[in-house]
Amino acid sequence: MNSLLKFRKPLSSYLTSLSLHRFSSTLNYVFEETKEATSFIHPTAVVHPKAVIGQGVSVGPFCTIGSSAKLGNGCHLHPSSHIFGNTELGNHCILMTGAVVGDDLPGRTVIGSNSIIGHHAVVGIKCQDMKYKLGDECFLDMGDNNEIREFTSIHRSSKSSDRTVIGDNNLIMGSCHIAHDCKIGNNNIFANSTLLAGHIIVEDYVHTAGAIVVHQFCHIGSFSFIGGGSVVSQDVPKYMMVSGGRAELRGLNLEGLRRRGFHVTEVLD
Repeated sequence: MNSLLKFRKPLSSYLTSLSLHRFSSTLNYVFEETKEATSFIHPTAVVHPKAVIGQGVSVGPFCTIGSSAKLGNGCHLHPSSHIFGNTELGNHCILMTGAVVGDDLPGRTVIGSNSIIGHHAVVGIKCQDMKYKLGDECFLDMGDNNEIREFTSIHRSSKSSDRTVIGDNNLIMGSCHIAHDCKIGNNNIFANSTLLAGHIIVEDYVHTAGAIVVHQFCHIGSFSFIGGGSVVSQDVPKYMMVSGGRAELRGLNLEGLRRRGFHVTEVLD
């Protein structure tokens, strides 16, 4: 009998501990859910009553959100960041201080989920193309998981029949420029002061070093590398490395291919 009581006591203690653990986990879940659902808008922020604000959004001091803006769940606007025009942010986007997204123009700016717009970056505004006619629709479509760093500018399309497009998982470092009607793929890395003129196509897994310039209408192939300070005025083939004041082919981007998991036999073929 004593041995049975000794057995039952630890069992009872274990069950009590398990129940408390489950209760604690439930409380944590409810707390996180409530935290996600609660939005905060600073009293000094200017938010138009027609703007659509998701759950768990945080809007800091002196921010501006226009009448046609739509913010997904969990977005965070740091102080003095602004959203204008017909602009849509996906879930969990972050605008750092001074960032400006969208413009009061016909058309639309779309930013995918989990994207970061850096300090004083300007994304989705009117292009710098003389053929753009005021009143025409213009568009920017950006995918998910992009990081746009400080002082970068990304412009909408120059006409209603085209659009500026940026894919997913791109790192665009400080002071870069992506002009009207560019088509940027996925998983690219643009180092500081990468300047892309209009109508450029950049495929996937492209890596640029700093302070490079690409002429309008050029096509940059996947897995290529552009050396620092280069001026690119022609297409860059896939897998290649180019550099120079007037960029020239320097051979295969061997290091880039190795980092992306290409086997030596694939490279030799």
